[in-house]
Amino acid sequence: MADASSSDITGEKQTFKIRRLEITDKRNGYMELLSQLTVTGSVTDDEFDQRFKEITSYGDDHLICVIEEESSGKIAATGSVMIEKKFLRNCGKVGHVEDVVVDTEFRGKRLGKRVVEFLTDHCRGMGCYKVILDCGVEKKEFYEKCGLVNKGIQMSKYF
Repeated sequence: MADASSSDITGEKQTFKIRRLEITDKRNGYMELLSQLTVTGSVTDDEFDQRFKEITSYGDDHLICVIEEESSGKIAATGSVMIEKKFLRNCGKVGHVEDVVVDTEFRGKRLGKRVVEFLTDHCRGMGCYKVILDCGVEKKEFYEKCGLVNKGIQMSKYF
């Protein structure tokens, strides 16, 4: 298993813990946090639990991390990574980072950078030869500060 253990981050009068998503995090503001990134819809507790169990069944190939503000238990930031297994590069692996968001209440505390570092460290530990992500132009500078470089453009087709 890659290094995905919890660690503490201390901010001004606040202590944050980075860890894997837990099934109880829905009640700690996880879905509300995701809604600051994009449309989440109305996910019931049962739907959340079912999807959580499905995702965790993939083990280290699909990791969702959260940063919890310890005094309140509120989820302050999150991100995920999926490991793609390829035939290229001697059956190499690529990490796909997705859904990085920091709650507006906690921005400016370098939590987003910590999420990206946690996820890229996980990919390194899993033997990935690279980590990729898609982002809007307005986020390019942030991801460059996290050590990523612009390698092209994103194409998509929504259904």
